Amino acid sequence: MAELHHQGRPDIFKGNTKKYTEDELSEILKEADKPIFLAVDEDENVFGYVFCMVTSYKDHAVINDYHSLYIDDFCVDEGARGQNIGKKLFDAVKIYAKEVGVYNIDLNVWEFNEGAIRFYEKCGFATQRRTMELIL
Repeated sequence: MAELHHQGRPDIFKGNTKKYTEDELSEILKEADKPIFLAVDEDENVFGYVFCMVTSYKDHAVINDYHSLYIDDFCVDEGARGQNIGKKLFDAVKIYAKEVGVYNIDLNVWEFNEGAIRFYEKCGFATQRRTMELIL
């Protein structure tokens, strides 16, 4: 995943690195309020994961009160793609989102990541807003 981002935006993302250090991953796994979904085989090899968090808007000046499930990180191992692992992970996320009663599920995706964009659109996502930049 880190390499894909580096290839897409080498001006922003470092190459030859991992997305998370062991310590960072350990800290993420400790956060009870952030649901994590894993795709594992019978030998407990991880082939995909989704890290989420519930965000809430309450008493905001211009935004109605609502809860949203934010997908902070969604990854399927490159060697395991095309096996419906991403779809199964997303289905589990959707079930959880309905169970906890959020209004929507949202995420960010880099414009260069066309495969992820196609996958998310296939899952029913639509563009909600855009982040634009001017490189100086």
